[in-house]
Amino acid sequence: MKKLFELNPGLDRKALANRFAQCSRVQIRDFLTHETAKELQTILLHATKWGMVVQAGDDVKDKPQSWRMEEMRSTDGARKVNQAASAAHKASANGQYAFRFAQYPILTAIQEDWEPDGVHPLILEHINADPFMGLVRDVTGIPELAKADGQASLFAPNHYLGKHIDSHVAEGWRVAYVLNLSREDWHPDWGGYLLFLNEDGDVVEGFKPRFNSLNLFTVPQSHQVSYVPPFAPIGRLAITGWLRDR
Repeated sequence: MKKLFELNPGLDRKALANRFAQCSRVQIRDFLTHETAKELQTILLHATKWGMVVQAGDDVKDKPQSWRMEEMRSTDGARKVNQAASAAHKASANGQYAFRFAQYPILTAIQEDWEPDGVHPLILEHINADPFMGLVRDVTGIPELAKADGQASLFAPNHYLGKHIDSHVAEGWRVAYVLNLSREDWHPDWGGYLLFLNEDGDVVEGFKPRFNSLNLFTVPQSHQVSYVPPFAPIGRLAITGWLRDR
């Protein structure tokens, strides 16, 4: 059986910790062994039942709407997804918070027993195991990090994630993570960059969705995922979530 999740033993934790301490964010390249990164990429490409999540507006009532793959395949489900996407585009045009991307919510799938024999629970189990959690504690300098949630995400053409800060401190969110598993030849013109912004809206740093890289950054922190244009291939793949202290 192929290995599913094995950290690169050559990572320089001290250098990564110094970089994180300076900027409250870091991209760790070649995070996993190449073999296991390719295995995870294959799972996302060929063994993930992608649904959709959309938000249109930043009012309290404007909560994310999500659909499972099975729901999207019905005529009514497809109509609702398209309506939500149009509403998200309108909200973005008016300068409000909005997003649209494909997802597979791993933690929810586990809690609701979507696929009892699926492989995704094993991925989240590895993310919560000592090798991964120990590394992120070392790099972030936050020993209180206790657990992680997770979802698989796919930014296909016309998908994006608007500017926001992830201010869920009361829920224990301390550090966001993005394990990038996009194709190895990802081109800058294809978008999907993780961008960090200052108070004036200027981009102060951007991370390419580089295959087999792990992004870590403290929250709250202003950021977004840039728009993936219609000519981009499918797609910007990742496993994402938040590292919590409770």
